[in-house]
Amino acid sequence: MILSATLSQEFDLMQASVTDLDTEDIGLCRTGDEDAYARIVNRYQPLIARQMWRFTRDAQKLEELVQEVFVEAYTSLHSFKATAPFEHWLRRIATRVGYRFWKLKARDTERREKLHLHNQETLPSAKNASPSEATEYLFTLLETLPAQERLVLTLLYFEGWDTQEIADHIGWTRSLVKVRAFRARKKLKKKLEASGYVSA
Repeated sequence: MILSATLSQEFDLMQASVTDLDTEDIGLCRTGDEDAYARIVNRYQPLIARQMWRFTRDAQKLEELVQEVFVEAYTSLHSFKATAPFEHWLRRIATRVGYRFWKLKARDTERREKLHLHNQETLPSAKNASPSEATEYLFTLLETLPAQERLVLTLLYFEGWDTQEIADHIGWTRSLVKVRAFRARKKLKKKLEASGYVSA
């Protein structure tokens, strides 16, 4: 019982300390102190990452969602009333971000399915397609790729940028550009082969 009471007291002190740190850093954030918000991010990033892992198993998307949570929290910091622990307030924002991600993902999946059905019904096959029709089909297929992969192929083949230029403009590493370009080309080739535009 003594040990249990001691642990409980230590936990209460730890919680109080964290709350004091939050209160101090939030106050500094509201005066424009960017270092204070960096401390908040470092303090809660592991917690938010664990929560967002429930919404996606994609490591890259997970990182994006965690960043989105902290951006939204920063822009909403003026609305934090301190009537509940900051952690609870932050986790509510994380839940909203995750739910919004699911809704957008479901909407995007439905759009892609409809677009695929439309392609099958209306777009010409390779055997009788004119050059302009084939080009239009290519652009339609690009629309079915994830935004980052579509961007890489567009910049590579329509803008004529090399991988280093893309990396410099977007803020990715050159290796990441190459990996995404490889994946995008592979997906696009598979789609074109299915329609007879590329020999298997």
